[in-house]
Amino acid sequence: MHYTSVLGRIRNALLHPAWVCFTWIGLTVGISMLATPVRFAAGSITRPVALDVGRVVFAALNKAELAALVALLIVVRVSGRSSTWWAWCGLLILIVLAQGAWLIPELSARTDVILAGGTPPPSNAHAIYSTLELTKIGVLLFLGFRSLAEKPGD
Repeated sequence: MHYTSVLGRIRNALLHPAWVCFTWIGLTVGISMLATPVRFAAGSITRPVALDVGRVVFAALNKAELAALVALLIVVRVSGRSSTWWAWCGLLILIVLAQGAWLIPELSARTDVILAGGTPPPSNAHAIYSTLELTKIGVLLFLGFRSLAEKPGD
């Protein structure tokens, strides 16, 4: 196999947004759906400690998701995907921004109240965050498989 052939194959693979979508899904599912529930199930970790760790982890996850979003936008642009792709990416932009600019700070503030020994007022922030998380995973699955089924420019 020639060097240029290998480079061409790598280029073609990188032009399919599937690699970004499936990597992003793995990151999100690993943290949101696996590590977080397990942390709260561990008997040796107190709820305040689990909440404090969660606050740090979800802030880091949001930064990693911003990086994944930028990577996805670059791949979609370079591969010449259709305007439908941009609409789906727009939805992902809204979700990631809503989580980072509104929900994570609100949930972090609730954690501060709990760590100070108080009880925060009722809020739907966690339910909204979880709903957006599931929506994001669904969109990424859809886009990942769609990417594998179409050629760049579709």
